[in-house]
Amino acid sequence: MKILQYPSESAVKRLDRIVHRGLAYGRKELSAVQRILDAVRKNGDQALIGYIRQFDAPQLAIEQIEVSDSEIAAAEKMVDRSFKQALERAAAQIAAFHHKQLPRSWMDTPRPGTFLGQMVHPMDAAGVYVPGSTGGATPLVSSVLMGAIPAKIAGVARVVMTTPPTRDGAISPHLLVAARKAGVDKVYKAGSAWAIAALAYGTPSIPKVDVIVGPGNIYVTLAKKLVAGLVQIDMIAGPSEILVIADAHADPDFVAADLLAQAEHDARASAILVTDDLPLAQAVREAIDRQLPVLPRRELAEASLKSFGAILVTSDMDTAIDLANRIAPEHLELQVRDPFAYVGRIRHAGAVFLGDHTPEAVGDYVAGPNHVLPTAGTARFSSALSVRHFIKYSSLIHYTAEALGKEARDVTCLARIEGLEAHARTIEIRSPKKRPAKA
Repeated sequence: MKILQYPSESAVKRLDRIVHRGLAYGRKELSAVQRILDAVRKNGDQALIGYIRQFDAPQLAIEQIEVSDSEIAAAEKMVDRSFKQALERAAAQIAAFHHKQLPRSWMDTPRPGTFLGQMVHPMDAAGVYVPGSTGGATPLVSSVLMGAIPAKIAGVARVVMTTPPTRDGAISPHLLVAARKAGVDKVYKAGSAWAIAALAYGTPSIPKVDVIVGPGNIYVTLAKKLVAGLVQIDMIAGPSEILVIADAHADPDFVAADLLAQAEHDARASAILVTDDLPLAQAVREAIDRQLPVLPRRELAEASLKSFGAILVTSDMDTAIDLANRIAPEHLELQVRDPFAYVGRIRHAGAVFLGDHTPEAVGDYVAGPNHVLPTAGTARFSSALSVRHFIKYSSLIHYTAEALGKEARDVTCLARIEGLEAHARTIEIRSPKKRPAKA
């Protein structure tokens, strides 16, 4: 990784390329996803099983799409005690955090004769998409917890999960055990855009849901984008990213490890260090060179750092903070001597990790806050997946005749300004003085 002085022309150009890398797709990918959605909407299970057999499990029968109780029971015996202990801690801490997000219905009588309020209701059904990678090699257990637990806390009656099966039609036992722990009601063996289509439109095997959440590849993301509006979605997420702000106090090995952890996600992930200390920048680059060769996913990390990594040296920490707010990163680490002195100045970030001993990985798994976060600068206007994504609000309004009379003139005035005479008459017809005589 090159060390660049910010705001030099080369640093600005590099940063612009990283920030605006976005989703890598064109007409080919978009049209392919639209064809899949159309096929599942029109042909239901026939199209669904066709895609599953073509891309994942060639011998899977339609009756096997839903994971059976016996498969889940067998999975419980296949995972070890250490996994169950880690799962227990993660689930408990994620649940504790999300319980604090739960909104309440409220009622008020703000003016004589009026009654106002808001009812909070959970959605009826939620779909949690969980990537499985090729052949289920990287089962994202944490995605199960982050998607299903807030849905259950919100009170969603039916929470289902879709994930691609292995070639022999199986699902990772770790995913199945996590699904049971998180309260998932049904698990389906379906992945990619056809799983999103089934959740959005419904098929005989996979009933329609009201909200779809969870990460995925470009086909999953495009499918969610195209069905948004028919169902609620969490967000349109791009490649993962981290920005580390560090000063001379930071440990270069810690910083390097955290940058590499993000870079190993995929070749389009972004890892940026911003520091006001040139010696630290040099030490971090050396630490990356030492740590990179031993990583199993070295090639992905290397490609990520080459295309979308950067080490930027600023004149002072104020510039570093301003830069972070302009970038609005998914993950922001403050590896500085006193992170709490700066956190109040952070306006745009998906999640902020404070101090040397708070790597982004704890947020991925056990800290408690949701790890489904806005990317590509969308932290300027959107937030992490939360209980609120599974909830809807209904307003309550009641007026007595006297209360309506006090406000009638204002309502009719505004209605007629907008050219809506019938609206105005709904008010006047309720006035004893202006009510038309009966024939």
